[in-house]
Formats: sequence, C-alpha cells, structure tokens
Amino acid sequence: MKCIGVAFLLLLSAASTFAQPAPGEDPIAQNLFPPDLVMRYGSEIGLDEKQRAAIKEVVQKAQARFLDVQWDMQSESERMVRLLQAKPIDETAVLAQVEKVLALEREVKKAQLSLLIRIKNLLTDAQQTRLSELRKKSD
Repeated sequence: MKCIGVAFLLLLSAASTFAQPAPGEDPIAQNLFPPDLVMRYGSEIGLDEKQRAAIKEVVQKAQARFLDVQWDMQSESERMVRLLQAKPIDETAVLAQVEKVLALEREVKKAQLSLLIRIKNLLTDAQQTRLSELRKKSD
C-alpha cells in the first residue's frame, strides 16, 4: 500500500512541477485566500461571526468532498499500479487508467479553487485588502 502512495505521489509531483510557478509568483494564489490565512487573521480583518460560520461551512463541505475523491483516487491508483506490474505492460490500459487518475486530480483542483472563490466572496473589499497586506508582511 505504501508503494502505491509513493508511486502515485511521484506521478502527481512530476506532472504538477511543470505547471506551477514559484510560490511568490502564482497569480491565482495572490488573488485568493486560503481558509487558514483568513482564520489566522480573522480579528485583524474584522471577520464577524456570520462570516466565520459561513467559512466553516464551506470548508467542511469541501473537506467531505476531498475525502470522497481521495478514496476514489487511491482506488484508481492501486489499479494503475497493478497494471504497471504486468509483464508486459499494457500501455493502452495504463494510459486509460492514468486518465482516470488525472480526472480525479482535476476534480480536486477544481473543488479547491471553488472553495477559495467562495471564501473570497464572503469577505468585504476592505477585508480582502487588509488580508493581502497581512499576507505580504508574513512572507
């Protein structure tokens, strides 16, 4: 089981390494706020109880979805590893299986982006500006 996780992580990290700019240069990340950042600076940005509750709710829903997809991804990754253990390897079957794994990864990324958008939309313009300033100071 550990081998499966390592193989899968290597596959994902290799694929994502080429697509990601350096952390300080990520224009998407610069325009969105992860939940831990919002909650860490909640007092400083004047987050009210209604906003806290709404953020908590969207995060909980996203976590439940991430867990479901994680289970599916593990299952599909195990299938891919079994295909890779065959002699000879059926390239067509492996490539079809990797498409399933990558589709699940895409689903996770889409859900992550959706979560970050929902969080940002719960914040006022002033809160977003202040949070951006606080993030720059902490970098």
